[in-house]
Amino acid sequence: MMTLYSGTADPFSQRCRFVLFEKGMDFQVIDVDMFSMPEDIAAINPYNKVPVLVERELVLFESNIINEYIDERFPHPQLMPPDPVMRARARLFLYRFESELFCQIEAIERGEPKVANKARQSVREYLTQISSVFSKQKYMLGDEFSMLDVAIAPLLWRLGHYGIQLDKEAAPLMKYAERIFSRPAYVEAMTPTEKAMRK
Repeated sequence: MMTLYSGTADPFSQRCRFVLFEKGMDFQVIDVDMFSMPEDIAAINPYNKVPVLVERELVLFESNIINEYIDERFPHPQLMPPDPVMRARARLFLYRFESELFCQIEAIERGEPKVANKARQSVREYLTQISSVFSKQKYMLGDEFSMLDVAIAPLLWRLGHYGIQLDKEAAPLMKYAERIFSRPAYVEAMTPTEKAMRK
């Protein structure tokens, strides 16, 4: 059985839980206190961070690597595109999410006010820029739910928590977000801490 070491309020861990529930497979989630990391995490992940996936002798860390492994190991429903060209494009999008969106999270949560505000502005501008896409399609890659939707969902869920307010022009993006949030697997994958982030 797969075991996922997961932070209860960690957006990267939430991605992995979301995929596991989408697949409907047997797995175990071990909740990890982000502020008091157990010693065994450092023993299996040299970066001493979650998420970490363990299956027999295999140990994986970094959420996108974990999720691609799960998707290949349990291919139904398939979350990465089957076509090599589309799969490469999806990986490029995932890279951009990390380098342009999720890299701002630490600055928002722990940075000085000026640094945090600049990071919020960067996220706001990026999300507003992509919002118009959802006037024409249901999900990131068209009408099919994919790994890109999994990847961005935890950030969209936390917008209020991060103090990010979007203008009316981002309305298509917010409707898209609600489509993701209403998926049964998304609801099942949330921790009580994450649910409280939107209250």
